[in-house]
Amino acid sequence: MATTSPSEATVVAADQPVDQEPPESLWEKAGGGRGVAVAIGLLALTRVAQLLMIWWLGGASTSNGGVWQRLLVWDGGWFLRVATNGYPHGYTFDDNHVLQANELAFFPLYPMLIRGVSLLGVAPGTAAVGVAWIASIGAAVALHLLGTTLYGKRAGWALVAICCSAPVSVVLSMAYSESLFLALVAGMLAAAHRRAWLPAALLGLGAALTRPTGAAAALALAVAALLALRDSPNKVKPLAAAATALVGVPLFLGWVGWRVGEWDAWFKIQTAGWGTSFDYGRSTVEFLRATFTTGDGWVQISVGLILLAALAAAGVALAQKPWPPLVVYGVIAMILVYGQAGFYHSKPRLLLPVLLTLLPSVVAAARARPRVAVLSITAWAVFGLWYGAYLITIWPYTM
Repeated sequence: MATTSPSEATVVAADQPVDQEPPESLWEKAGGGRGVAVAIGLLALTRVAQLLMIWWLGGASTSNGGVWQRLLVWDGGWFLRVATNGYPHGYTFDDNHVLQANELAFFPLYPMLIRGVSLLGVAPGTAAVGVAWIASIGAAVALHLLGTTLYGKRAGWALVAICCSAPVSVVLSMAYSESLFLALVAGMLAAAHRRAWLPAALLGLGAALTRPTGAAAALALAVAALLALRDSPNKVKPLAAAATALVGVPLFLGWVGWRVGEWDAWFKIQTAGWGTSFDYGRSTVEFLRATFTTGDGWVQISVGLILLAALAAAGVALAQKPWPPLVVYGVIAMILVYGQAGFYHSKPRLLLPVLLTLLPSVVAAARARPRVAVLSITAWAVFGLWYGAYLITIWPYTM
C-alpha cells in the first residue's frame, strides 16, 4: 500500500486550490427572482392604489378627461409632440416676437422610446404611458438592487415602497420622464457600486439623455470611477464609463445650440417657457419666505414644508456618511432644484429621483421591527398617493 510522506502531502495541499464559496451576487443578495417580484409587487400596489384615488377624486368624470387623460397632461403633451413631430429647427415666437417655449427644452431619450413603440402600431398616447409604466418596473427593480447593495434586502424593499409612494410619485404613472430617469440613475448607481462598468456607462449615458440632472448622475459615476482606481487592476474601464456618461448632457445642449445657431439656446428656451434659470436659490428663499408669512393656499404651504423637510432629511443622510457617489449625485441634484427659479409646485417632482432625501427613512425602516416599518410606510403611502392624485385632478396647475 502506497504512503505519502508529510512533506509530499504538504506539496499536494499547496498545489491544490482551496475550495472557496464564490462571492454572493447582487441578484442573490436581493432575494433572486422572488425578492425582485416583491419589489415589483410593491410598485404595482402603489400604482393601482393611486389610480383608484385619481378615479375617486374626479378622474372618472368625462368633463375632466377621465383617468387616462389625466396621465397625459402637461409635460406629456410636449413629449408626445417631440415623439410625433420631431424637434423644431429654431426658436418659437408669438405674434409680438416674444420668445416662447418649444420642444427643444425636452431631452430626447424618452420621446425616442415613445416613437419607437409607436412604430409598432401603438397609438402615441398609449406608447407614452406604456413606456413610463415599463420604466417604472425597471425603476422598482433598480431601486431594490441599489438599496440591497448599500444596506441589505429589507432596505431595498423599503426604498421601493417609500420612493414609489412619495408625494408626486404620481408622475411614475404619467407620460413624464421621471420613471425612466429613476430607473436609469438607480441602475447606474447599483452597477457602479458593484463595479460593473459597462452597464454603469450605458445607464449613465441614458440618464444624461433623459433629464438635465443626468449631469449630476454622470458626476457621481465619475466619483465612483475615481474611487475604484485605487485598487482596480483595469483603470481604463471605470474612466471610460465616467467619460461616456459625462458626454451626454453637453452633447444634447450642444446639439440644440447647433440646431438653433446660438450656444445657449437651450437655456434661453427654458427661461422663456418656464422661467427656469439658475439664480443661486434666491427665488426658492423668496418663495419660502412668502409662503410662511403671507401664503394662504394649502398646496403652496405643503410644497414649502416638503422643501424644508427634504433639506432636513438630506442633512440627516449626510450625517450618516453614505456611499460618496450617492452623496455627490444627491447634493448636486438638490443644488440644481433649489438653486433655480421656476414653478415652485414642480420642485417636489424634481426632488423625487434625488434618493438622498429618502435614505434616513429607508435605513430606519430596515432596522425597525417589520410591523413598525409596514405601518409607518403605509401611513406615508396613504398621504403621498392621495397628494399626487389631488394634484392631477383638482389642483389646476402644472407640476
